[in-house]
Amino acid sequence: MNLVSLSAILLYIAAALSRFFKIGSLNRKHMLLLLGGIAVSLHAVVLYQNILTPLGLNLGFFNAGSLISWMIVLLLLLSLIRQPVENLAFILFILAAMMIVLEASFHTERIVSVAQDFGVRLHILFSIIAYSLLSISALQAVFLALQDYQLHHKHPAWVMQRLPPLQVMEKLLFQMIALGFVLLTFSLLSGLIFLEDIFVQHKVHKTVLSLIAWSVFATLLWGHWRYGWRGKTAIRWNISGFVILMFAYFGSKLVLELILQR
Repeated sequence: MNLVSLSAILLYIAAALSRFFKIGSLNRKHMLLLLGGIAVSLHAVVLYQNILTPLGLNLGFFNAGSLISWMIVLLLLLSLIRQPVENLAFILFILAAMMIVLEASFHTERIVSVAQDFGVRLHILFSIIAYSLLSISALQAVFLALQDYQLHHKHPAWVMQRLPPLQVMEKLLFQMIALGFVLLTFSLLSGLIFLEDIFVQHKVHKTVLSLIAWSVFATLLWGHWRYGWRGKTAIRWNISGFVILMFAYFGSKLVLELILQR
């Protein structure tokens, strides 16, 4: 592990803990943005060093996981400028730090040629951003479930005291799901158009699971619009869709690269 990786890890941890203290005139949100911004910049350098190779982009299992965790943190920091999502930072920053450790500790290789056409690269970009947004929405749903539970059982612990109102949380949740769903749609469409081997044996389960996840999120958004689905119903559908999408994105890479070593 080099100095840049170690610095990024320590800054992620410091950013995660910054919500519990205040330094000088900087409030907790400003500390989060400052430390998180430096950490995500150093993380980008780590990704550049590990993913860019003479043969193309190495999107092996741990490299891909680190890349997605970086995108999640970047999107979180951008959202934090306007939205009250500070409570998601603790878990997501620690996750990003862990992915850098794993990326440095285990080498996996899956080379994607940079010579591939624009459509393929667009598909990869849509996929990474869609998964990142829907990951944040899944974590948001977990916090929403905890908030709802404490509200109905009338013992507001520290989580209730630090989270935005329930209506604000639900609004943020559906905004992230809707945007993630749009990008997931673009990902699937670009894959169907530009990838010739999307239904070959070692990729068909990824395609099918992605389509099932898309259907789950589509049903959730339609139910919210048509029937006003919210609360526990929305949380169940959202987390179910994310779990299916997680298996689609990482299930095949786990089996092929770490188990079958293909």
